[in-house]
This record gives sequence, structure tokens and C-alpha cells, in this order.
Amino acid sequence: MEKIRARLNIGSKAEPVKLRKRKSQLYSKEETCPLDNGVLGVTVFTVAFRLINCFLVQTSFVPDEYWQSLEIAHLMWTAGIRGFSYPLFFAAIYKILHFFTYDAVQLLVWLPRVVQALLSALADIKLYCLIQSLEHSDVAKWTYLCQLCSWFTWYCCTRTLTNTMETTLTTLALYYYPLPGSKTHSSTKYLILVALAVIVRPTALIVWLPLLVYHFWQEDNKLKLITHLCLPIGALTLGLSTMIDCIFYGKWTLVQYNFLKFNVFHNVAEFYGSHPWHWYFTQGFVVVIGPHLPFFLYGCTLASKRYRIMLITIVWTVMVYRYGLFLLSFSLVNLRTWRRPAACALLVSNLVPALYTGLLHQRGTLDVMGHLQTLCDDRDPSTPPLPEVLFLMPCHSTPFYSHIHCPMKMRFLECPPDLTGDKRYVDEAERFFADPHHWLRTSFPYKSMLPTHLVFFDVLEMELSAFLDRNRFMRSREIFHTHVPEGRVGKSVLVYQRH
Repeated sequence: MEKIRARLNIGSKAEPVKLRKRKSQLYSKEETCPLDNGVLGVTVFTVAFRLINCFLVQTSFVPDEYWQSLEIAHLMWTAGIRGFSYPLFFAAIYKILHFFTYDAVQLLVWLPRVVQALLSALADIKLYCLIQSLEHSDVAKWTYLCQLCSWFTWYCCTRTLTNTMETTLTTLALYYYPLPGSKTHSSTKYLILVALAVIVRPTALIVWLPLLVYHFWQEDNKLKLITHLCLPIGALTLGLSTMIDCIFYGKWTLVQYNFLKFNVFHNVAEFYGSHPWHWYFTQGFVVVIGPHLPFFLYGCTLASKRYRIMLITIVWTVMVYRYGLFLLSFSLVNLRTWRRPAACALLVSNLVPALYTGLLHQRGTLDVMGHLQTLCDDRDPSTPPLPEVLFLMPCHSTPFYSHIHCPMKMRFLECPPDLTGDKRYVDEAERFFADPHHWLRTSFPYKSMLPTHLVFFDVLEMELSAFLDRNRFMRSREIFHTHVPEGRVGKSVLVYQRH
């Protein structure tokens, strides 16, 4: 019996089965990504990276980064097509600093951008975690590296743009979106974030429409999704937003309806310029995604079935909504680049435009505000007269009181859109540039009414030379703005002071 037991291994301890180790050629040691495996390390690195990013972006991009956020938070506005929910976020920061008497001008200028940089860092981390839950860890690391290398993300993600906050909320919502195979999905969380994105920027609904339809189509309990999540979350966020807007406007105002009426029905957006239909395919999206484009296109050919909804969303958005910063988040999900040479090429090709656009291109309109702010510091507020500044530039070329924070009188050429349908309507800025001397004579019939300082681009200097000499204006500062002057925007910003 003992011999039989020994032959059949009955009652003896079984030896563990040893499996042959296979070395993956795709994820070999030579191609691993040089990032820490832990999320904590990624978090610390991302926060530090975005803070450096924030302080190395010292240029202006578009007027909206001030005139739809910081300027409203400083003085609030009177139109009814934008909500107060997003500016209220920055107004709260101003109030907190004022309460603790930490309201130095540089702190007031930089802190909103630092907060936005931290939010963008959070979105970067969530994008990394999302890809890590869907793909191999190396894919997540390279996707994360591509996100940090993107010159356009570097250029925009620390700015106080509604587009930037929309992108941040969209990326966070994407983390919780129920993609097939996702381990981080939460319908409640992602719907709340989508609702907040729509409140910040109503056009976010266009972006999320294909994804919402896809979620509804895949959901087993469709009635519960609508009645227990979509309707309550939508009603609550819309109600809170409307209440905030009504308080600040002082009347019943539904911003989302006004936005739709003016920008879609009345097509007011074209008042500020438009592009041909093909521009967003041939230039807009191509510039935004930059050197990532070939890797994105290659990734599209390899995209699995669960990523098709992302590709559909990208095409839909470019066709209907045109393009936006948030498209990078969707595009990076479809990127496929694991090779170190490709990553190095991406880093180098993005580094030059990132540093140039962040440090040099269009910096004069910000630097001039720093110079004008010194006029407040150099004068005793109790000693009249206070400086008076007139900006003879395309409207909203510079920020305003959000970068001055003192009671200095300032005026710029206004360009409100015509909401009456009068084809003969010409705004103040157009009237000035059509005939500068006539506008100046009618606006300032007496010399005593003239401002103490004039700010304008150098392209106007020759045309205004007679007016400047006659009224004893002398150049006090020339500030570099751009290497690529165009139209009414010059290479330098000039400051003239009256003596």
C-alpha cells in the first residue's frame, strides 16, 4: 500500500507548478517609461510641473481670459449672456484675500492663475489614472507624458479662460464616465461634472451630447438614469446658477437662453470675426494637437471598439462646435506611442513653441499693465490729479482693473455688439480707427479734458504724431509685444505721457 501511495502521491505535499516566464516584446525593459510607478509621485511631479508652467506663461492669448473671468470678478458686468458662477469663483478668492489683508497687487494677479494651474494638475492626474485603469501601465505613462508635452496645453491650461475650466471639468468627468472596461466610472459624479461644465460654458453640452446618448443607449435601466440622475442633477445645477445670476443682475435672467438667443439665433458671435468652414479641420485642430497629430492618426487605426465613441465625439465636436482645448483630452486617449525616440521627438518639437508663446509672443499688453500699476504706487492717492489712461487699441486688447487694483481712471475703445439689427451700427473702436483725428477732436473738445496717459500700438504712432505734438504728449515707455505684428496690432506697445 505504501508503494501504491508513493506512486500516486496520496498524502504527500504537492509541489507548486512553475510557469515559464515570457518576456513581452511590446512592453520590454528597454521601452519602459521613466516615471514613478506610484500615483503619489505622479501627483507631486504634476503639481510642481503645472506651477512652473503657470509662472512661465507671461503672455496674453485672447481677451476672454480676463473679460469673462477676472474683470467680472473685479467689477461684475451688466450683459445677460454670461453667467456669474465662474467669475464668482475668483471673486471669492479676492474677498478671502481682502479679509486677511493679503491683497497685494501681484498676489491678486497671480493667485487666480495658480488656482487654475492646480485644477489643471488634478485633471492631468485623473487622465493618467483613467488610462492606467483601461490600458497597460506603460500606455498610461506615455499618455501622461504626451499630455505634459503638449505645447497648447502648456500655453492655455493655467489661464483663467472659461475654455480652460471647461477642459478641466470635462477631463474629470471623463475619468468617471462609464467607458467599457473602466474601473473608475460613476454616473452621479460624471453627470455632476458635466452639469458644472455646461454652467461654466453652455457649449459644453455640444461636446457631451454623443457621450450622453451613448451612455443612455448602453444603460440597462434607462428610466432610472433619467429620473434619478439626469433630471435632479440638471435641475439643481441650473437652479443654483439661475439664482446666482438673478442676484447679481438684479432681475430675472436665464443666461443659457440668452446665450443661445444671441449667439445662435442672432449670430452675434460673427461680430467678433469668423473663419471659413474648413479652417477648423485644416488649421484649428491641427494647431491645437500639434506634433501629436501623426501619433493620434496612427492611434485611430489601432483604436479598439470601446474608444470609437471618443473618435465620434472628436469628429462631431470639430464639425459642430469646431475645436477646443478639451479635444486634447479625448485625443490623448487614442494616442499610441510607447517608443522613447517618439517621446523625445514630441518633447523637443513642443518645447520651442511652448516657451516662445509663453514667454515672448503677445506679452506687451500684460507688461504695460504692470507699468501702469506703478503710477498708483508712485503717487499719493490724496494728491490730485490721479492718472487718467486712455487705451487707443482694439477693444479688450489688455486686461483692466483686475491687474491694477487702484482707483485710477481708465478708458478703452468699446465694441459692444449690435443687438438691434441696425446695419448702420458702428462701434466706438471702428469709428476711431476709421478717422482717429476726428474721433479725438469730438471726444476731447477741450485740452483740459485730455487724459494724462495714452496707450496704443506703434502702428498708430505716425498717424497720431501731429496730435501728440500739439498736446504735448511725450513717449514715456516702449514695451515689446510680438515679433509678428498684424493689422492694428503692432510690434510694440507705446505709453505716452502728457506734460
